[in-house]
Amino acid sequence: MARTRFVPDRGLTARMTLVMFLLGALFVALVVALMYAFSSFALIIGIGGLGVAWYQWYSSDTLAMRAMRAREVTPEEAPELHGMIDRLCAMADMPKPRVGVADLDLPNAFATGRSPDRAVVCVTTGILGRLTAEELEGVLAHELSHVAHRDVLVMTVASSAGIVAGMLTRGAQWGGLGFFGRRNNNNGGAPAFLVALVVSLVVYAVSFLLMRLLSRYRELCADRAGAYLTMKPGALASALQKITGEISTIPQRDLRASSAMNAFFIAPAISGISMHSITSTHPSLEQRLEQLARIQAELGRA
Repeated sequence: MARTRFVPDRGLTARMTLVMFLLGALFVALVVALMYAFSSFALIIGIGGLGVAWYQWYSSDTLAMRAMRAREVTPEEAPELHGMIDRLCAMADMPKPRVGVADLDLPNAFATGRSPDRAVVCVTTGILGRLTAEELEGVLAHELSHVAHRDVLVMTVASSAGIVAGMLTRGAQWGGLGFFGRRNNNNGGAPAFLVALVVSLVVYAVSFLLMRLLSRYRELCADRAGAYLTMKPGALASALQKITGEISTIPQRDLRASSAMNAFFIAPAISGISMHSITSTHPSLEQRLEQLARIQAELGRA
């Protein structure tokens, strides 16, 4: 992670390294399978898949801001928000990211960007109107820790794996079933496509689970790091309770429109669904509050 005053977490570093290694191995396995099944088109398909992954990584901040209909704001446009982030960055001894605001009633916040230099911390107008200054500071410290730990980059790459697997499968289907030329029933085109499909589905499924497991751990890590930075874990706990409670009042249509960003939100845009599932992007609220309560008790004894 970057050298800041955020509490380091070797567990997060180990998990990010393992996820990147496994995703790389899965991608190699997928390309090898496609080369075996469709030797004529494997290079084209592989370059196309890598191109999509590179574009998503390179433009992750722009794509996320566009998806949330957010805009970058200047210190003149949002002086209190900028002032709070200035203070937190000084406390953490880290470069200040760009600041964005999304005009949405959904109370939430996220951080994105391929590197600390390209990072952006974005909040919605819904969260600005619902949290106190201390609660908002806790949320912003949580998001800044994602930037400092560089887990935003790993999550962006991990989320690209499923897209790449899907594109490679589609490209293999075109090649195997005659998009680039007439299908030859004697060359085993259909069985070859099935091999590529199975491998791609495995890549997608494993990358999906890896991203969920990493996402849940990194949220706990960000809660912990943000709480130690501000020394106010109770404020973050209060913010999480407010955000989760308010999300349940947001229309399902609006929640579905923002669901693609769930892995990056401080709280998922989901209402009325248990968060104990293996497919959830976040730990349960109870688990997060218990951790913050332990930190509060620890700081009280110090």
